[in-house]
Amino acid sequence: MSSRNLILILSVSGFATTFSSRAIEPMVGVIARDLNSIPQTVALLSAAFALPYAFIQPILGPIGDALGKERVMKVALSLLCLMLAGSFFAPNVETLFGLRIIAGAAAGGAVPLSIALIGDRVDMSQRQVALSRYLVAVIIGQLAGSSLAGLLAEWIGWRGVFGLSTIMMACALAATVIGFRGALPGGRFDPRTAILRYRDILSNPRALFLFGSVFVESSAIFSVFPYIAPLLEERGGGGAMEAGFAIGGFAIGGLVYSALVSWMLRRLGIGRILVGGGFFAALALIILGLAGNWKLDFAALLLMGLGFYMMHNTFQAQVTEVAPGARASAVALHAFSFFCGQALGVVLMGFGLRNIGLTASTMIAAAVILVVGLNASYVLRRPKA
Repeated sequence: MSSRNLILILSVSGFATTFSSRAIEPMVGVIARDLNSIPQTVALLSAAFALPYAFIQPILGPIGDALGKERVMKVALSLLCLMLAGSFFAPNVETLFGLRIIAGAAAGGAVPLSIALIGDRVDMSQRQVALSRYLVAVIIGQLAGSSLAGLLAEWIGWRGVFGLSTIMMACALAATVIGFRGALPGGRFDPRTAILRYRDILSNPRALFLFGSVFVESSAIFSVFPYIAPLLEERGGGGAMEAGFAIGGFAIGGLVYSALVSWMLRRLGIGRILVGGGFFAALALIILGLAGNWKLDFAALLLMGLGFYMMHNTFQAQVTEVAPGARASAVALHAFSFFCGQALGVVLMGFGLRNIGLTASTMIAAAVILVVGLNASYVLRRPKA
């Protein structure tokens, strides 16, 4: 299979999965009204999806390595499709919570295993470009889910959006089943072997550095996202709609990176890409701390998206090489570190906003992400031990 066809197949599931994961956020009010609940409770559906997604990673990684990544992806997408279909018929919030928990765990077998598959099938010299092409589908899925689902809910209702998500996921499952119909069957899952693989990965200093870097990166960059809407409103810079437009700038920054990544690799190299990514993200955080309207926030978040993907895509490509015989396990630990860092960053930013204010908090986050970029540039340019 050519890398182009591989990316095309994986992109269908990447788009459908991220759309379904982000679609719930703009529909919180609609669901709350329809199911006689309160928005604060319904908003927790996002956490009900995200936490199982994160904590299933250390389990799905070794299972993918043992049984075959393609086989595990087919099962995960099948389960996710069933949960989305069930959400269409959910009679109450409690049922919807249960379905979202299972859906989050199933979705954990889509994007990380896709990254590991790209690592298996694409040569390292082309891997970062291939990953960036795949990320386009993931980014567009996030953007569509967070921006369009709310509008669609006004026309077809929140159940209609879940129905649309189910159709998308069915198409993704069909593409995966047909595209990987010739994949070789995997072996047998052995917990002891899985533990030994993790021990080998965690004894690799380069792997530990990458996991630590992505943890701190996500803590610094994603710490401010939940506070953008209330801060904009508080400073008179706009409401929920303006906040949505501003946050969309992050995804657009990711698309800009995907368009420029080949040029960056040729002209700049990994070291300068990492330094530039840290600098752009730091500058964006400083602007967010000083700005007061959605247009400036949009520009800052576009810059942040560019800087984030310059660093994160580089980390992803490097992670696929730390354990060639256990790529799914290595990528799973990477994803787990990313989500744990993201959760911690939100808590730390909330503490900072209450005690030292927005500007000081974003300045600290900016200094942290700049150090991550500089440090990663120094370490990852060195030859592997």
